[in-house]
Amino acid sequence: MYIVINTLYLIAGYIWGDWRNWRKYYPTILFFIIGDLLYNFLLYKKSMWLFHDLILPNHTTITILAMIVSYSVTVFIYLGRFPKGWKKRSFWFLLWSGLYLLIEYVNSKLGFITYHNGWNMWWSVFLTGVIFLILPIHQKRPLTAWLISIIVIISLLTIFDVKIGDLK
Repeated sequence: MYIVINTLYLIAGYIWGDWRNWRKYYPTILFFIIGDLLYNFLLYKKSMWLFHDLILPNHTTITILAMIVSYSVTVFIYLGRFPKGWKKRSFWFLLWSGLYLLIEYVNSKLGFITYHNGWNMWWSVFLTGVIFLILPIHQKRPLTAWLISIIVIISLLTIFDVKIGDLK
């Protein structure tokens, strides 16, 4: 399933991605990837969700594929075509959040993602919203995005009662 999804991302990225300006988006792609790496490292012993696939062997390979393909393409399209004006930006935000959530919902119903330790689809709605709000912030004001991210991470660790001993 994840090979199909990432292949579709590559096709979409080829058609709509702003590849010419890749240097402009590179720091935000790394920011996006670092966020997922932090999740996978900090919550190694207490995952909130796990990916499963029929072809890819484990959560780690699926995550690395998503980091390399899905996140890069997302940034190239989402920020590369980021509209002007609040109405258009709101629609763009809802479109991308909806796309990510639809993919996750289908994957959860098919058993390709499972939730653990109190996480559920509603928390994914929240986190997806944060991601798509913070990507354009990072593009313009990276330090502000990092500060917001640190606050969100600490808040989620507190809400889900992740103790220092739970960390790897």
